[in-house]
Amino acid sequence: MHKKTPLLFSILLLLFFGMNVHSQEKVTHPKTEFRGVWIATVVNIDWPKTSTDNVEKEKADFIDILETYKKLHFNAVIVQIRSVGDAFYPSELAPWSRFLTGKEGQTPAPSYDALAWMIDQAHMRGFEFHAWMNPYRATFDLNKNLLSPNHDIFKHPEWMIEYGGKLYYDPALPEVQEHLTKVVKEVVDKYDIDAIHFDDYFYPYAVPGKVFNDTASFKKYGSGLSLADWRRANVSNFVHSISTTIKASKPWVQFGISPFGVWRNKSVDPKGSDTQSTANYDDLYADPVLWMDQKWIDYIMPQLYWSMNNPRASYSKLVKWWAENSNNTAVYIGHASYKIRGDGDKSWNFSSEIPTQVDYARSFKKVGGSAYFSAKWFMNKNFDIVRLLEENQYKYPALPPAVPNLKRIVIDIPTVTEFAKDSSFYIFTIKVPLNTKVRYMVVYGADHISKINTNDATQIIDKIRVNEMNDAITFSILTQKMNAYKACAVTFIDYFANESTPTTIDLKKTFKIYSPAQPNENR
Repeated sequence: MHKKTPLLFSILLLLFFGMNVHSQEKVTHPKTEFRGVWIATVVNIDWPKTSTDNVEKEKADFIDILETYKKLHFNAVIVQIRSVGDAFYPSELAPWSRFLTGKEGQTPAPSYDALAWMIDQAHMRGFEFHAWMNPYRATFDLNKNLLSPNHDIFKHPEWMIEYGGKLYYDPALPEVQEHLTKVVKEVVDKYDIDAIHFDDYFYPYAVPGKVFNDTASFKKYGSGLSLADWRRANVSNFVHSISTTIKASKPWVQFGISPFGVWRNKSVDPKGSDTQSTANYDDLYADPVLWMDQKWIDYIMPQLYWSMNNPRASYSKLVKWWAENSNNTAVYIGHASYKIRGDGDKSWNFSSEIPTQVDYARSFKKVGGSAYFSAKWFMNKNFDIVRLLEENQYKYPALPPAVPNLKRIVIDIPTVTEFAKDSSFYIFTIKVPLNTKVRYMVVYGADHISKINTNDATQIIDKIRVNEMNDAITFSILTQKMNAYKACAVTFIDYFANESTPTTIDLKKTFKIYSPAQPNENR
């Protein structure tokens, strides 16, 4: 009986989605939703495909990832730029990654700033760029011959703890926290990123029979706390430091963390989830609930890498738990695309599993989107699931939301100073606003000016990166994209991801521009 129940449930879900493919009006299409994908670089999981690829191939493969996910109407990439004390950018604090150049410390040939180039390519296609860093993991193995002489394990061996076949920075050391904060600050100051992103690697996952030997640090800095409370305090102090550092440099840059999917189990804490699992609080010494309460992070992205009804930790129960226990932050859900047809839980054999998860998460008002680990799983594989998402959940574009701490009113409204069209392009010139730092323009279309609705995802025509020149923003859209519409609207998206009031344009008659009354800034 128990063996047949999951199969019956999955068959019903397949029937449900079969009906929905033909009933698009019943499918929800949010206009504002985070849709992200992790692009893992460590040991060349997603990109570059090999550490010995030449620069031309690296670039072509990265663009292929972006184009694939743009077609799926994703709007954010979470790119791993530091995984083991290294860097995918020229840094004074870390050597070039061997996963990019083939040899740690070796500059790409021909030389280029991979991070700056990736950001530019992502923004060109309307993606937010979240710079993903693993702060505490120093090496992926114990083979020091693969490391650059400039790696921190040679410069500061006193910072390191060996555990489970890897080396880690000791989270307790003030000098480690200071150094890792500088690593983050260097990226925030130097690059036009949208977010700094940490994943679930804080204190390492337990390795049977091994002890994380931070005894000396505990003796020196323990201050009478229990070992567990002291470790959690070390992580929380670091998270707080990163938060304040980011906001002091660029207030619009988000700080997001993607923790393991379980905070605590109800068996040890009545406030925990109905799960039997490893837990952030008790096993990784990370307390995401505290970080949210203190407003140290802008978004939380728990890794809910289980099926809908997994008996030990179900996706459905955990989405509900995070939705009910989040505070002061945006909540996005991490999905396990890597488990498709490759997991002991046979629910992952059904193409309906991930679409069902997306629909279920959308039923919670506090949940604002999803992300997928990792990029390669929707690249030339799993076509049935990609098709379901393409035809249903992600049929139309969406804009990533402004996170709670960054929401504000954009007082400027686009003023169109020139509009023209020819056989190839519609060309718009917008006056640069006085009070708003603009990242994108969004263009909406309808068959009549009275039908423009900028809350309707089906009306989004394009999202275009802004380039300012001579106090003007000029952009163009292919005529073939615009010919279906008799009217359009344009809005600003600021660096905090907030959207302005629209300006509408009648394309049918004389291209007359309709601008709403400007707000009285003196009121």
